[in-house]
Amino acid sequence: MKRIILFVLTNLAVVVVLGIVASLLGVNRFLTANGLNLGALLGFALIMGFGGAIISLLISKPVAKWSAGVQIIEQPQTPDEAWIVNTVRKFADQAGIGMPEVGIFEGDPNAFATGAFKNSALVAVSTGLLRNMTREEVEAVIGHEVAHIANGDMVTMTLIQGVMNTFVVFISRVVGYAVDSFLRKGDSENSGPGIGYFVTTIVMDIILGFLAAIIVAWFSRQREFRADAGAAQLMGRRQPMINALARLGGLHTAELPKSMAAMGIAGGIGQLFSTHPPIEERIAALQNAQG
Repeated sequence: MKRIILFVLTNLAVVVVLGIVASLLGVNRFLTANGLNLGALLGFALIMGFGGAIISLLISKPVAKWSAGVQIIEQPQTPDEAWIVNTVRKFADQAGIGMPEVGIFEGDPNAFATGAFKNSALVAVSTGLLRNMTREEVEAVIGHEVAHIANGDMVTMTLIQGVMNTFVVFISRVVGYAVDSFLRKGDSENSGPGIGYFVTTIVMDIILGFLAAIIVAWFSRQREFRADAGAAQLMGRRQPMINALARLGGLHTAELPKSMAAMGIAGGIGQLFSTHPPIEERIAALQNAQG
């Protein structure tokens, strides 16, 4: 329930802020007496499309900490905590990035990385991961998350999401205006958008939103292959990552909050909308990798 409330409130706040910005810039007045102002509409679409994605990226760390209940390891209190911190530091040094914050959260086996910048990211692992995997397997999972950071995956996904959001907002309103104009052809009292515009825009938002989600999910799956390969490179061999994936395939993995699900080690179900490839495909890709 906490995650749902946070997700709703965060998105509501983002929409309100972006609406105010669009109003101040005047780009929300793209429907004029002379027709559709495509320049203003593009500005509106860019603000709504990239604005939400960028804000979500910038607040990703605090949201992740709160929603997943991550306990940051400030000073290691146990040998396990010290080992996790040292492992993250070792991989961060190898990858040439700044030391991320390191945390632990309660739950079934999973891990994630998040943050807007390579040199101030967050890596978190679950208690279930530590209980159900060997140290070598956990080390591979940590390498996978550090590889996500080193590859700039958080920023890449934000840019892709921003492009898709902009596309959805722009096209849906152009189509909505065209349909409304056709339905109201010959209406001498046509002084503004009619019901055809609003209904068509909502329908197109839904349809194009699904198509955009499929494209974003496809990009996310490609990142997972690269992060798996990155973990193997950081460790100097592929087998630990293969073993970790095989272990995950036989475990019930934790469901991460929507805002960081794409950065977890294990994803959900549904081929087109899944942010992660099937475990079997990831293992096969590692086994068939050159070198």
